[in-house]
Parts: sequence; C-alpha cells; structure tokens
Amino acid sequence: MRALLSARKAVQKGFITLELSLRGLLRNFGLKVGAISRGRFEHRIRELTADNPMLFAATEPMLRARASLRQELAGLERRVRQLAQDDPVCHRLMSMPGVGAVVALTYRSAVDDPSRFTSSKKVGPWVGLAPSRNQSGERDISGGITKAGDVNLRRALCQAATVMMHRGRSTWLRTWAVQVARRRGAKRAMVALARRISVILHRIWVEGTTFQSEVQAPQAT
Repeated sequence: MRALLSARKAVQKGFITLELSLRGLLRNFGLKVGAISRGRFEHRIRELTADNPMLFAATEPMLRARASLRQELAGLERRVRQLAQDDPVCHRLMSMPGVGAVVALTYRSAVDDPSRFTSSKKVGPWVGLAPSRNQSGERDISGGITKAGDVNLRRALCQAATVMMHRGRSTWLRTWAVQVARRRGAKRAMVALARRISVILHRIWVEGTTFQSEVQAPQAT
C-alpha cells in the first residue's frame, strides 16, 4: 500500500517537473504556454515550437518522456482507486466528502493500527496538526502547528479539508468549518478541519461506521 503510494507520488512529481521544465525552456525564448488543460499541453508546446527547428528538437524528447509518465501515472491512479475500493476500511473512510482513494490509503497506511491511540483526539497532535506552544515563565503563547509526524498524512488531511471547504457537498462538518473561517480566518479553519477529519476518520475506522452527513458524529473518546 505504502509502496504504491510512493510510486504514484514519484511518477507524479516527475510528470510535473517535466511540464515545468518545458514551460521554463520556452519562457527563455519569449514563448508563453499559458493556462491550458493537460490534454492540450502537448499540442500547445508543438504549436509554439513549430517555427524553431532547434527548439522543436529539444522539446520532442521531453514530450515523449512526459507522455510515458502520464500513461504510467494513469495506470497507478487506477490501481490506487481499485485498492481503496477493495479495502473495507478505506471504503468506509471515503464516505466522508473530500476523502478520496489517495487520502484514505495514506491515512490507513500511516495509522496502520487504530488501537495505538487510546483516544481519537490524539491523532491530530500525532500527525502535527496541533498548535505549538511556547511556554516560558508567565508566558504561554500558542503558535502555528507543530508539523510533527507523517508529512504525507498531514498534507493528505489538509488536501481533504481544502476540497471539503471549497468543493464538498453541504454537511454539518463543512458548516462547522465555514463558521470557524468566519471567526478565525480561512487558513486556521482549514487546519482545524484537517485535525477534526483525522479524529472522525479514526472513529469511523474503530467503530466500523461511515460518515453521517446530516448528523454530527459523537465526541471522540
């Protein structure tokens, strides 16, 4: 599971790096790719280099490498989705809006054994989503998050929170996050939502339930 996620991440990184390199190469010649869908990216590069044989020759191998990585990435994406669908735990975790195959598999792989946490509330601090504290003398200052623990899981939870806040369907949890955003700002709301998602996913896993969009989940123990 972890190996498949690592392979997907590595191929995705290579794919994105190639696209950025192509954009940078053309920018050096005063050519701008602009905002374009990935389906038209290759056509756009060839369109811009058609009148420059040297630039065309330089970009063609990069485009072929990009096409190969895109094909491999698509295959890995299919395997990731299938693995998540076939896994009972991941299938339940994905009942929460914003939690897709990658987030579910990342959570399952990182946590591994939910019984290691005596309370669901301990997952957030474990993954580095709890506020840091600076205590000295009479001062007790709450700062940014600690960023301890598994960085991939923390990013996955923040990704799920961002999707839920901006594109997810209306649920009690999204409503709660919107209220937090009004009081404390969007960035803090996203972190608070990511932390709460980590708690609820743990309860879903432990109790063998699914996310209830209309009824707030019971308090974590």
